[in-house]
Amino acid sequence: MPSPQTAKQPTHYPAANTKAHIEISAADLPLYCPEPGSALWASHPRVYLPIHEASDGQIRCPYCGTVYVLR
Repeated sequence: MPSPQTAKQPTHYPAANTKAHIEISAADLPLYCPEPGSALWASHPRVYLPIHEASDGQIRCPYCGTVYVLR
């Protein structure tokens, strides 16, 4: 059951990790998901993603489905 306090003040809590497409640069490597600053309550275990090995410069997180694109 949700906390009654959460329902009364929904803006006091961070939103779920909802980004589906994120562009990154070489400075952001090594790439891992979830990103820093993601809501902890909606996160999954940290997984490192080998985007530098992807032939098309894209990789999808196996946990949340977020697609990362290397610029």
